[in-house]
Amino acid sequence: MKIFLIGFMGSGKTHWGRLLGEKLGVRFFDLDEQIIAHAGKPVTQIFAEEGEEHFRLLEKEVMYLITESHDSFVMSCGGGTPCYFNNIDYMKQAGTVIWINTPLQTLFKRLVAEKEQRPLIKSLSDEQLKSFIAKKFADRKIYYEQADVIMDEEPVQLDKLVEKIFHA
Repeated sequence: MKIFLIGFMGSGKTHWGRLLGEKLGVRFFDLDEQIIAHAGKPVTQIFAEEGEEHFRLLEKEVMYLITESHDSFVMSCGGGTPCYFNNIDYMKQAGTVIWINTPLQTLFKRLVAEKEQRPLIKSLSDEQLKSFIAKKFADRKIYYEQADVIMDEEPVQLDKLVEKIFHA
């Protein structure tokens, strides 16, 4: 069983991925953490030194490596992962894709509180952050909607998530 969690930054992919991996007894991978280990430098440094396109290629490469070398896992993907290089098609073909569809207002509340830890939004005012979330979410929604399972419940409940996966 290969499970890919997708959704906007702040939707809880890493949190739910860890819990889901434990519950299902499979390995959990945070794709960003794996990219950092693979590249030997933080995502912010990759973006700054080599640009987003290089990062996206690295992201695809690391995702493929993990997918092809493990029979079962739960992977928390970056917010943009499904939006590049037909990654969404690859994930759907390789396993089950779950979209953690968190309401925009909830994303805003979480991201305001986490701004310092998130390089992409660190320098944005609250108003700019609201606009950033709305625009990026609108751009990415077409990819997120292709997921096999859509979790709209707020808050997410682990048992419901597991149930939806097995009925996908």
